[in-house]
Amino acid sequence: MKVEDLLPMGNEWPSVKARVLLRLLERELGYCEVRRTGSHRKLRSPGYPDITFAFHDGVTVSPRLVRIILVQQVGLSLDKAKELIKRA
Repeated sequence: MKVEDLLPMGNEWPSVKARVLLRLLERELGYCEVRRTGSHRKLRSPGYPDITFAFHDGVTVSPRLVRIILVQQVGLSLDKAKELIKRA
């Protein structure tokens, strides 16, 4: 995947509250918190790479970061990530 594939946003990616994105990762992809240090949460899921979720619950995560987390860090395809974010 090229970096420029992750940059253009358009209107297809919404901004979401961090607690909503975290709940989506937990419920839909099976992530669970294995360690926490302050606002940094280490998340683990079978079949997906470990990720560090470093947002306070009330913070709004930008559309660019939502896309980077789901596509680049978690490794979902663009179509699967779009489908997943619609359920948020």
